[in-house]
Amino acid sequence: MTETMWRCDQVRAGQLYNRVMFNTREEAEEFMTRMRQMEPDQAISVEEIEARKVWN
Repeated sequence: MTETMWRCDQVRAGQLYNRVMFNTREEAEEFMTRMRQMEPDQAISVEEIEARKVWN
């Protein structure tokens, strides 16, 4: 496991709709691209976070 993870948040109507964690930026961006094609009304963001903030 790496020190960095990538969090992809999907937001609809100002509310967090879905949150998915990825090990690489490429995985997160691929997911974001697929979701934008399937659900264009959602705001989707990718953010780099430290793995220690996710796992204890």
